[in-house]
Formats: sequence, structure tokens, C-alpha cells
Amino acid sequence: MTTSVVATESLTKYYGKVVGVEELALEVFEGELFGYLGPNGAGKTTTLRLLMGMLRPNSGTATVLGLDAWKESVSVNAEVGYLPGDAPLYERMTGESHIRFIARFNDHGCQEGFRLAECLGLETDRKVSGYSRGMKQKLALILALMKKPPLLIMDEPTNGLDPLVQQTVYEILNEYREDGSTVLFSSHNLPEVEKICDRVGVIREGHLVGTERIEDLRNKRLRNVEIIFSGEVPEDLGELPGVTDLEWAGNKVQLKLRGDMNPLLRTIAQYEVADFSVGHASLEDVFLEFYGRGGAGDGS
Repeated sequence: MTTSVVATESLTKYYGKVVGVEELALEVFEGELFGYLGPNGAGKTTTLRLLMGMLRPNSGTATVLGLDAWKESVSVNAEVGYLPGDAPLYERMTGESHIRFIARFNDHGCQEGFRLAECLGLETDRKVSGYSRGMKQKLALILALMKKPPLLIMDEPTNGLDPLVQQTVYEILNEYREDGSTVLFSSHNLPEVEKICDRVGVIREGHLVGTERIEDLRNKRLRNVEIIFSGEVPEDLGELPGVTDLEWAGNKVQLKLRGDMNPLLRTIAQYEVADFSVGHASLEDVFLEFYGRGGAGDGS
């Protein structure tokens, strides 16, 4: 049976009259790499802070690793590797000093911290005051990861990193998942989520509007099809299952297709075809189609 490591029920947080999150029902299972997706201001950071016990909910509950996120927040923080959106670092300390300092809290992790620093190309002998934004993000990632926790909760983990380093972070998160960790991370970047996640939850204006397996999303995506016929053009393409938005331009036909391609292929196989191309709509297009284009709320 799949074990739930994060579960919220009717979780609600207001900032005065502004909705942070409202009636949130989110569940993350053991061993998952779960992407929490939404535009800036949608409620992602509020959710993660509630899970870490940094905010007290107005109503509802949040359970993390079987612990009440608010009432047992000290235990939650001891167990979870947490990366905040703007990690506080000590400007006068070096990267090495940070790693050794955090390792003393956990009684282990120093060796792993330096291994991660090497993987990410971080110079640990420099003071944080001389670090760039990307170097600070690398150090914050290392400090969250180095104790190899059962659960990682990360707010925009690749923020400020160049594409090559982002790819390394994806590899590290996959490695940790394979070693038994569960990963929940927020992002506003759907292509990033598509690369590594098993499931994704979408939040908008403080409300969870859907959760989907990435594979299910791929199956829902539209195909953009273009066919150029050498001679006669079939007239019944619009009647085929899954075909929409049919457009004609002489002997060229453009259409959108969802689902099984075989009825279309069997039909056009009866005609002389000069060219045939298929392009997949992005997962972002799929989300926009299924969940709409509503903007962000005022919560963070």
C-alpha cells in the first residue's frame, strides 16, 4: 500500500482578507518526485511554509511524515530537508563553514555536503559575501540535501541556476529519490516539472485546481498534424475521432488530433501523400486547455 508522507485536509491560510491557500487537499506519496506548479503569487510558498510549521493555518490540517505540521513543527524540521525560496546564509562564513556547521546539527552529512559541492561546482573556501546569486543557491541546496532526509521540501530549487547546473540538480534529485527520499518542490516552470516529476499539482489563486500524473498529461496532449497530398484530398477527415480544428489550403491539410492516431493513418493511407508531419502540443498547452488561463492571486 502506498504511504502518504504529506497530506493536507481543508488547509486554509488568510493574510487578512487575502487568500494564501484555501481548502487545500494535497497528498504526496512515499518515493514520489512531486512538482507543485503555479504562477508567482499562486500560493506555493504559503503551502510549503505551512507544511514546515512556519505559518499557523486559519483552519484545516497538514501532516508531514505522520507529524502535525504546526503542533510538531520541531520534529518536522528535524526530519525534513527544507529549501526556502530565499535561504538565509551567513555572509561572513565560507561555504565550508556552513556545511560543517549544519553537519553538527544532524550529527552527520559533512562528507555528503562536500560531495554535493563538488557535483555542483561550488567553491567552498570563499565567504558567502563573495558569492553570486547562483552560488548562494547551490549552497542552500547542499544544506537542504546533505543529511539525506526521507522528505525534501524545496521552493523553486533551480532558481538562479544556469541550465547545466539545473540538469545536475535534476540528476541529484533523481539519485535521492532512488535512495528512498520523497521530493516535493514548487516551480512555475512546467518543462522543468515534466523532465523529472512523477506527478504534478497545479495551484492557482490559493486553490488546488488539479493533480495529474505526467504520463496521463502526455496522453492528453494534442498533436498538431500537417498533411500534404499529391493529388486527391479526402473530404471526411473532420469526421474521424479526435480530429478538430481542420483547415484546408489547397492540397495541404492542418488539424489537431487527440487520442488514437490509427483511424487517421488508415484513412490517409488510401491517398497519395507528399508529406506528413506531427508536432506535439506542449504540456503547458495541455494545462492551459484543461485548467484555464486564470492569473495569480495576491498570496505568495
